[in-house]
Amino acid sequence: MTLIDELITWYSAHMNYASITALMAVESSFIPFPSEVVIPPAAFVAGQPESTLYVTGTYPIDVLFIVLAGTLGAMIGAIINYGLAAWLGRPIIYKFADSRVGHLCLLSSEKIQRAEEYFREKGNVSTFIGRFIPGIRQLISIPAGLSKMHFGAFLWWTFLGAFIWNCILAALGYVAHGQMDRIKEYSHELSVAILILVGLVAVYFIVKRIISSTKRK
Repeated sequence: MTLIDELITWYSAHMNYASITALMAVESSFIPFPSEVVIPPAAFVAGQPESTLYVTGTYPIDVLFIVLAGTLGAMIGAIINYGLAAWLGRPIIYKFADSRVGHLCLLSSEKIQRAEEYFREKGNVSTFIGRFIPGIRQLISIPAGLSKMHFGAFLWWTFLGAFIWNCILAALGYVAHGQMDRIKEYSHELSVAILILVGLVAVYFIVKRIISSTKRK
């Protein structure tokens, strides 16, 4: 069994709000771990009275607690990435990414550089949009830390992106009844759909601002 398989097995036997927070913190840091195996099964299990996640007896509220626990974990992992990047600096981060330990974490200088380029292209909002992009989700906090993005703005965009993504995963877990293959398939498709939606909203506000500026003139 791989480390991820062992963690999934452990999680299945210890599924509670603390383990959700812990594993989502791992997922949001530089250690590769899929959020699809954390939130969706928990959302499905929350409806079962014998589950430790069955707290209030009201399914939507219990799922909201799961989403909030996952979001808290995601923010902890993101803050770790941000803090390490801001503290260590670019040379050490790139050196670590190309080290043996970095490769074990599926890191590389190319991946860090790609995340930095994405951050430069999209700006601060990339910490929100990046939450929906596989391969960028775990790394987007690093360029935010390297550029010393305003910490309050970083927390806000990270919370918003993680919360929405966890809501989607929770809904997906309920619909797919905890089936991992279906969840992984649809989570990728949902990522694409959300990015298109975010893009359309951004275009709307840009066009609206241009029209307003034109009218003032």
